[in-house]
Amino acid sequence: MSTSGPNSQSPIRLFPPGFLWGAATASYQIEGATTEDGRGPSIWDTFSRQPGAVWNGDTGDVACDHYHRMEEDLDLLGELGVTAYRFSVAWPRIQPTGKGPANQRGLDFYHRLVDGLRARRIEPTLTLYHWDLPQALEDEGGWCVRDTAERFAEYVDIVARALGSDVERWITLNEPWCSSWLGYGAGQHAPGVRDIGKAAAANHHLLLAHGMAVPILRSAVPGAKVGITLNLGDERPGSEHELDVAAAERADGNLNRLFLEPVFHGRYPEDMLAHYAKADPGFSVVREGDLALISQPLDFLGVNYYFPSTVVDESRATEARLAGYFVAPIEMFPDLHVRSLETPGRDKTAMDWEIQASGLTSLLVRIRDEYTTLPIYITENGAAFDDYVDPNGRVLDANRVAYLQEHISAVHDALDAGVNVQGYFVWSLLDNFEWSFGYSRRFGIVWVDFPTGTRLTKQSYHWYRDTIRANSVEYATSIGSS
Repeated sequence: MSTSGPNSQSPIRLFPPGFLWGAATASYQIEGATTEDGRGPSIWDTFSRQPGAVWNGDTGDVACDHYHRMEEDLDLLGELGVTAYRFSVAWPRIQPTGKGPANQRGLDFYHRLVDGLRARRIEPTLTLYHWDLPQALEDEGGWCVRDTAERFAEYVDIVARALGSDVERWITLNEPWCSSWLGYGAGQHAPGVRDIGKAAAANHHLLLAHGMAVPILRSAVPGAKVGITLNLGDERPGSEHELDVAAAERADGNLNRLFLEPVFHGRYPEDMLAHYAKADPGFSVVREGDLALISQPLDFLGVNYYFPSTVVDESRATEARLAGYFVAPIEMFPDLHVRSLETPGRDKTAMDWEIQASGLTSLLVRIRDEYTTLPIYITENGAAFDDYVDPNGRVLDANRVAYLQEHISAVHDALDAGVNVQGYFVWSLLDNFEWSFGYSRRFGIVWVDFPTGTRLTKQSYHWYRDTIRANSVEYATSIGSS
């Protein structure tokens, strides 16, 4: 598997033959053309127009204009040498109101995309839902109501039957935690609701939608590889104090276990059900048979990882400050009674996210030990930095190169530990609309000049291309690794 273990002298770490190297994007973040060819409005079209919801009042109306510049972006993927490309289908392009017959012009766009990938020998990895719910369904209750899961099943059937002959790998949902808890709990994402009870209901209905989609995909696409992508974190207590340990357990329950346990064990964690027992409607929406549907066998798990989290109980915030930590002044979810800490001296990205690649290794080993030995794909990993085009017309993002090198090396650590990791997708191919941060944060390995749409490959693009060609990475130790 490699020419070196984590502590050997050789710096070159080979990946297994056939390891999947990819790049990832999402429909609303790159496509633009939000009113063209029959597309209906999504919750992000609505949310981004709410005053103060998105930085600078930015919207995805144009984004990277990928809808019109698809061939250029496909060429960038071809030159990069990826063996797979993860993209999402915009539900409002297929069903403008979330119901009814397919909009053929919307399907045609994705047919052209898939054909272009196949022509370049790039495997399509299709995400069915990356947050752009048709606004008409939100008007009827959105993910807080069961009907939306049933409408999703109809949409999945349309897409699977249209594209199934050319797409093998399918992801039902991207990061349902963000859709439910940021969208309906913290109000930081579309649709901008702040209600813990509705967030919990959305949590369940999103997973129910996933469960409904699995047999549809298996029926419509013989041989389909079906999975779900979860954003997961390495939640750590700020000390060994019992209150801090309990705080980390609550944070872990909300972010990780509320999704991993139903998907792989067919149950919700008892401590989380107790924690949200008074939430209305909360998990009272769960019906008999739902969890069996949610926990159907999958072919792989997609893992999105960006940063670790260290937390303490809110009652111990003062002690943490005295110990030299910066303590977050407020939390998105006050009901969890935790405070996040910043580790002194640790590097951060432009998102203010701490950089610690060893957290990815720890997370992957935990998934293997506690949840599944299925193949795992790192379906997103990357970093935003304050990139700029220098006077020579270059984007020298050495900080992103270092981040990617550390995290790909951490993936290799997991392989060495026996975790069944079979691929890695960098986030993202392009600088894009970064949700509530608008165009103020750049995650791409390709620079996008948003006023003109001009693309410019960054230093990280060329580094990743060379990594793919070599099927190896130079060993790197992240800050905080042991």
